[in-house]
Amino acid sequence: MKKTSFIIIASLAILSSACEVLDKKPLNIINDGFVWEDQSLIDAYLANMYYSNCVAVNETPVTFDWTEENFWKGPGCGWAFINEMADEGVCLWNFHTDIVKTWKSGAISASNVPVYLDWWDNGYRLIRETNYFMECLSESDDLDESYVKQRMAEARFIRAFNYFALVKRYGGVPLITRTQKVDDPEDVLYPMRDDEQVIYDFILSECDLCAQDLPEACGDADLGRATKYTALSLKCRAALYAASIAEFGEVKLDGLVGIPAEDASKYYQIAYDAADEIIREGGFELYDKNADKTQNFKDIFLDEGNKETIWAVRHTGSTRNASFWSYDFVQCPKNAWGGGNKDMPYLEFVEEFEHIDGTPGKFDASVFDGRLWTLEDLWADRDPRLFATVYTQGTVFQGKMIDYHKGLIRPDGRIQDDTGSYEGVLTRGNYGVDGSMGSSFGVMKYLNPNNDNNLWTNESTTDYIVFRYAETLLNFAEAALQLGRADEALEKVNLVRERAGIAPLTSIGHKAIEHERKVELAFEGHRYWDARRWRVAADELKGDRHGLQFILDYNTRNYMIKKVPVSSGSLSLRFPESNYYLPIGLARIGINSNLVENPGY
Repeated sequence: MKKTSFIIIASLAILSSACEVLDKKPLNIINDGFVWEDQSLIDAYLANMYYSNCVAVNETPVTFDWTEENFWKGPGCGWAFINEMADEGVCLWNFHTDIVKTWKSGAISASNVPVYLDWWDNGYRLIRETNYFMECLSESDDLDESYVKQRMAEARFIRAFNYFALVKRYGGVPLITRTQKVDDPEDVLYPMRDDEQVIYDFILSECDLCAQDLPEACGDADLGRATKYTALSLKCRAALYAASIAEFGEVKLDGLVGIPAEDASKYYQIAYDAADEIIREGGFELYDKNADKTQNFKDIFLDEGNKETIWAVRHTGSTRNASFWSYDFVQCPKNAWGGGNKDMPYLEFVEEFEHIDGTPGKFDASVFDGRLWTLEDLWADRDPRLFATVYTQGTVFQGKMIDYHKGLIRPDGRIQDDTGSYEGVLTRGNYGVDGSMGSSFGVMKYLNPNNDNNLWTNESTTDYIVFRYAETLLNFAEAALQLGRADEALEKVNLVRERAGIAPLTSIGHKAIEHERKVELAFEGHRYWDARRWRVAADELKGDRHGLQFILDYNTRNYMIKKVPVSSGSLSLRFPESNYYLPIGLARIGINSNLVENPGY
């Protein structure tokens, strides 16, 4: 099995560990040349770069600011998730909603660059570190050649990954491949933006170089390092993004944003070839160990070391300084702190999950009128992935039933909607959000029922998957379809659907692939970027969103169900065309006048 993951290590922890090698002397007084001849110090430096990489679930810095003024709202807050920016769900923790609303309502400007998605400063800080690492390591004389080659390839991969994080946010950015020095000329210290296509081409070429020098797999002693298939996975994803931007986007600012349409096929072919190599040679497979399809899908993210995982961030639950992941705390059902259920999936997202026979999952609103529902009837014959992805009214987690109901139908037909009770039956369940009406859904994916979700300082021990085989199959399918190989695309999509336990498709189109990515890869950081690269965000990431209200019937214990607006305020989603790229920002352009702001800002 060719699976790799990396251990997230805090900077302090790395420095502390490295100091032990040198009788606890601080690293900042050690001769620089000495560091680059010592493998333990080199590996500590590299581990810190892995840690700083833009791979967390939220794609923002994982370093948490523990100062009082920034505790809840710092730009590195580990509780902000990328799905909140898309149409998967809404954040209902009030200290995040203002920032999220600014983005989701289309109110971003050059003067208020969104902290939740920004990666410019962190990206270039890490790029400088990788450039410095590669320059110093290349000058080391006494190290084994194979060791140097692999570590150089790892640093090159980290740099490429970060350029991918930058280009998918801003389009063309300055391409810097050597360490800048204070005495460099101004055009080096204050570089102009390179074209978006130049950045994508750089990423792809770097992935090729990485793949040549990286091992096919890592043993236990090297757990955490990039492999050949990690590099190929990045190549495949980046090429697919470039192809989509070429096909669906528009070239502006003389190429600083956008890729010429005539190059779309070239990038689809690159994505196809990279996916094909992973499929043929990587030894990966779709996870399929449990006959219960819902539990099987849950286990993909809980059974660490399975053959579907190509690359994952490894979380050990060691110390809160290491990485403020705490996904189990923030996304679990209500816990002792009154926390949990931070993100609530929208009803519209839930309706994306089909029935087992392949019929659409969207509710006809009229079916809710004039009848009482059992939960079994309401959710009968749904795609098993649905309840591996979300929880809702009646879901049992850690031995307790989740109860969102709001309102009680008394025997006389009157609906009691206060916070009291009737004949010993509560009028409201205990999983509501501050007494308000949420969507009545929560995020189940990645939740481990064996973890203590009441300890908010105890980080998750659940690995976070960055690349997995199902994505590779769907990437292959999308590229194949756009290259006119519909039969191959259909085959790969149906492999994913077969594992899920739902009816195969008989034909394939782009919308079918969009749909399959929505449900298979939900809450894994894909939907927002997919909607942007396909240029459908302006149409699909807008409008009102809803949830379900469950009103308990006292006599039958069944439910009257209503479709209701989600109460994150009166937020109506809006995605202006300008938001296909983030603003560079007035502050950055004020420092470097050679930068050009993105269109619409």
